Amino acid sequence: MISRFFCPVPLPRAGEIQLPEALAHHAVRVLRLRDGDPLILFDGGGGEVPAVLHVRGKQCFAALEEHCAVECESPLPLVLVQALASGDKMDWIVQKAVELGVSALVPVQAERSVLRLAGERAAKRVEHWQQVAVSACEQSGRNRVPAVAPITGLRDFLARPHDGVRLVLDPTATKRLLDAERPAGAVQLLIGPEGGWSDEELAACRSAGCRGVTLGPRVLRTETAGIAAIAALQATWGDF
Repeated sequence: MISRFFCPVPLPRAGEIQLPEALAHHAVRVLRLRDGDPLILFDGGGGEVPAVLHVRGKQCFAALEEHCAVECESPLPLVLVQALASGDKMDWIVQKAVELGVSALVPVQAERSVLRLAGERAAKRVEHWQQVAVSACEQSGRNRVPAVAPITGLRDFLARPHDGVRLVLDPTATKRLLDAERPAGAVQLLIGPEGGWSDEELAACRSAGCRGVTLGPRVLRTETAGIAAIAALQATWGDF
């Protein structure tokens, strides 16, 4: 398999470019690519560009070939609204959600979230999750990188206008996820933290127009619930 790399600057349609230092380090020092090896670059604007690696001393260049207008995005615009989870669970959630095709991710601070982040720590963690999303795109063949939004409170998120459908996973709901009507627009999927949503948060979700849905009789962990729901929605309304 040819290695794929996200280039943080717009790619020209032809010619040769010098690779950014971090990208070059990953290609040569981590993946052990050599002069003359093929690679694929994408800049997030759609499509990808096959290229050939050229190593000249400590600098690396890519000779660009013809742009390929290939797209791997799902026809279902799906935003994962994930309550903060502890440990490395958020990394896993971001990685798998991007692989499954979400168009964006919004981390929210819930009442029962074990992880608490604010200020500089929050900004650095979001930056880290964004890089996890980049790596997931490189691995999965996606050419558009989903944005990871800044951490926000649940009620602040619910106050934002939304033209599509909001689904909140609620183990007490009577309607199954796949019994919901096919949405006309984007879907925002809300997943609670390790301890679940509080009664007050669920009430706030309902007041904001969220539809409570369940995945069935089993209560799933926060790192499992969102991924399972995304896969189900992609199989029903997306491109699985």
